[in-house]
Amino acid sequence: MNDIQKMDADWLVFHQNPKMPDFILPEGAVDAHCHVFGPSAEFPFAPQRKYTPCDAGKDQLFALRDHLGFTRNVIVQATCHGTDNRAMVDACRASGGMARGIASVGADISEAEIADMNEAGVRGVRFNFVKRLVDATPKEVFLIIADKIKDFGWHIVVYFEAQDLEELEPFLKQLPTTIVVDHMGRPDVAKGVDHPDFQRFVRLMTENESIWSKVTCPERLSPQGPPYEDAIPFYAEIARRFPDRILWGTDWPHPNMKSHTPDDGALVDYIPKFAPDPELQQKLLVDNPMRLYWPDRLIG
Repeated sequence: MNDIQKMDADWLVFHQNPKMPDFILPEGAVDAHCHVFGPSAEFPFAPQRKYTPCDAGKDQLFALRDHLGFTRNVIVQATCHGTDNRAMVDACRASGGMARGIASVGADISEAEIADMNEAGVRGVRFNFVKRLVDATPKEVFLIIADKIKDFGWHIVVYFEAQDLEELEPFLKQLPTTIVVDHMGRPDVAKGVDHPDFQRFVRLMTENESIWSKVTCPERLSPQGPPYEDAIPFYAEIARRFPDRILWGTDWPHPNMKSHTPDDGALVDYIPKFAPDPELQQKLLVDNPMRLYWPDRLIG
């Protein structure tokens, strides 16, 4: 065992008693964006990390899954673990097939390492362009990784902020796989749905059917704070236009939140505010994530 790594003094620990959601999730719902942190005594955080979080391991994640009413999870590699995917892979293996993973890897990743993670349940890699979270990686490195994972049927998750999309767009169009964009590319909600930055993202999805979006994290996007009413039009627009290419997740345990600690039960109750139709909810929470992460489990 390793020493426990002390979390940052200003770190906000995840909600210890989230409400039971009023919104009843459809059967088989998937939390398609969440993380595990450590625990650091077993899975140390990376030396080059930009932050040190609290421990938030697989047992706590699976307890939250059951409390909220989800059946499955998609666990995205946390930047605090760098390219050491052991905590995420361990959670996938412990889930009994009920979790999939998104890894962070380097260009030196071998086919054998990809195959091992694939067997554990990993189904994609994440490319992070948010400068405050990671050091810049040359795009040539990402293209090497994309070429290595495409034959496994993996997809690519990309994380960027709205002001960076114009520069990134030519690169995104080079990627040979399905692309899933985190949090709608983090639009500036204060600018409104009609702002060119958000409309650029809408146009990108319109012109490229291989691009999906996570309609997630109003707690990050809303300047007003809970109950995040100002962000609803953004989620509703993407959900309305692209109902077959959207995913939803809690983002538990909410890394780097500074303003408040989100209540995961209240976040579940946010879903029908932008996706009020049961058919849309079924696509968002069950059909779409199952098609992307568990295609072998689809019936018919």
